[in-house]
Amino acid sequence: MTTISTTHNTRSNVLHISLWIAQVIVAGMFMMVGAMKTFTPIAELSLTIPWAKDSEALIRFIGITEVLGALGLILPAALKISPRLTVWAAYGLTLTMVLASLFHIVRGEISAVPTPLVLGLLSAFIGWGRSTKAPIKASKRIFGVG
Repeated sequence: MTTISTTHNTRSNVLHISLWIAQVIVAGMFMMVGAMKTFTPIAELSLTIPWAKDSEALIRFIGITEVLGALGLILPAALKISPRLTVWAAYGLTLTMVLASLFHIVRGEISAVPTPLVLGLLSAFIGWGRSTKAPIKASKRIFGVG
């Protein structure tokens, strides 16, 4: 019985650590790209993202949602305050990357599809893992009170 329990605990710890690694990597990527889309002047941004000059509102909206998603992947889980928000952030970023992939396919930018595809799969892994296999429990104490 102890061997089965120990094996389960080891697998659970490995998954928990793997999810944290994925969360940090994915959040870092979305934070960098989201901040770039949010704060870089459109003239400069359009040098690397040609369609940015055609839709400033869309690129700014995408950037803001990516920054918020990145924060949502880390803060609720790390602070243990409404950690279920991490799951929602992960699934929201998954949807964003599915839409980004479709956007690039429609525009004929097939070479741009692998990046959102990988980020979307990693985001889906985080959502799945944090919702079913290695959820983070909310803290009963908030700021030392409770």
